[in-house]
Amino acid sequence: MAVRMELSRILIRELNDLQIIELREVAGEGDGESPTEAADAPGAGAQPAATRTFPIVIGLPEAQAIERRLKGNTVKRPQTHDLLASVITTLGGTLRSITISDLQEHTFFATLDVMHDGELMRIDSRPSDAIALGIAENVPIYVEEHVLSAASEDAEGET
Repeated sequence: MAVRMELSRILIRELNDLQIIELREVAGEGDGESPTEAADAPGAGAQPAATRTFPIVIGLPEAQAIERRLKGNTVKRPQTHDLLASVITTLGGTLRSITISDLQEHTFFATLDVMHDGELMRIDSRPSDAIALGIAENVPIYVEEHVLSAASEDAEGET
């Protein structure tokens, strides 16, 4: 099951051309239904009492693209995320959501969840690119429950 998240903040601290962003669980979003589940399926789980957060390191260009979008700043020429959104639309697809789908050996994996001809296609993506595109296109961001658990365990192991 995937949990709906939203951008909570972009942390100011730079780490060798990287930024840390934080996603926060969206309160009151039902059971966090995955975009691959049927839209009208009844919810099986209850909303957690506490709002969870999920930090993720992304590249500086992606962080800057996200920040520009959040501040409403426009650029004269399309950025890579604008290009990708345009390609998806031009080819008849609709970006429905993005999902941070896995964590393997301290590396996160994500998908762009694109509806095309009635079929949901999950396109492999770096999480930083997926989040930047998701923010630009104002679509839901999901993190699979097992990824939240694994990331939490990793963070506890580091302290």
